Amino acid sequence: MSKKLIWFIYVLLFLVALSVVIILSLSIGEIPIPYKKIPQILADKESMEYGVLFYIRIPRTLLGFAIGGSLSLAGAILQGIYRNPLVEPYTLGISGGASLGVTFAIVAGLHLLNILLLPLAGFIGAFTTIFLVYTLSLKKGALSVNRMLLIGVMISFISSSLMMFLMSITATENIHGIVFWIMGSLNESNTAMIGAMVVLSIVCLLISYLFVMPLNALRLGEEKARHLGINSNATIRILFVITSVLTGACIAVGGVIGFVGLVIPHIVRLFVGSDYRIMLVSSFLSGSIFLILCDIIARTIISPNELPIGVITGIVGGVVFIVLLSRSQKRSKLLRI
Repeated sequence: MSKKLIWFIYVLLFLVALSVVIILSLSIGEIPIPYKKIPQILADKESMEYGVLFYIRIPRTLLGFAIGGSLSLAGAILQGIYRNPLVEPYTLGISGGASLGVTFAIVAGLHLLNILLLPLAGFIGAFTTIFLVYTLSLKKGALSVNRMLLIGVMISFISSSLMMFLMSITATENIHGIVFWIMGSLNESNTAMIGAMVVLSIVCLLISYLFVMPLNALRLGEEKARHLGINSNATIRILFVITSVLTGACIAVGGVIGFVGLVIPHIVRLFVGSDYRIMLVSSFLSGSIFLILCDIIARTIISPNELPIGVITGIVGGVVFIVLLSRSQKRSKLLRI
């Protein structure tokens, strides 16, 4: 079979798997809803099941699709830019900046004025970090990838220290809110924010496809990419902005949800290879599938209570990654970018 036909089959399989987990997400919960009755329930706006579907499960599923896909896409792009298998969307300190912004908003009591100030504070914190990392990484007008990575890690440490300082001086009741937000959740009810997140994720996926050839060239290194006619600096800057916007938006809406951007691109690379023409869409769809499944586990494993989704992604993602890494026949392929 030709390579393009194999790619088409992979994408089709991912879409089928995504459809299955979406149906599971809508059906499974404290109130079970048979998937065959979902269209009938959505037509009856007076029923209790309609409220459960329309106001709880559909928004969570859409957020799982958008955030999971966005984080995985950002991880795949960043691992290609840095040629480093350990890079993920949060490596550049974006999560630290967003967490610091939210912590400050909770400690200052801004969330009591308007609940939307929490995601806004996270978004401001994330983009302040992005601005600092980008500005400090410029050296004689050129963007240094290694310098950017090191500065991002250092800013992450500084943000974590400042966040712990704020937590140590705030009231006890504020600490629970801070910790729960840091662990991540898809429990967002604002339809405008959910819609914006879904649109942003799909638009960024489409835009990233304008850079598949530069990304493939960057796998060889910046110098060789330049010899192939690729403007490495411009490409890295644009892709850095795309991944930063995606990550900042994900953190602002869903909190810090780890491991998706690190583990999923590696797993996808095992099956579809390292060509970014198939890697980008496969990573996006796989990230969506993974996060929706983790959300199902998070809200059902100790029902009627709910676990933060970051706990599930960390445990499941970490275990799967270790198992794959321990298989000697897969190890070299797993670590190859």
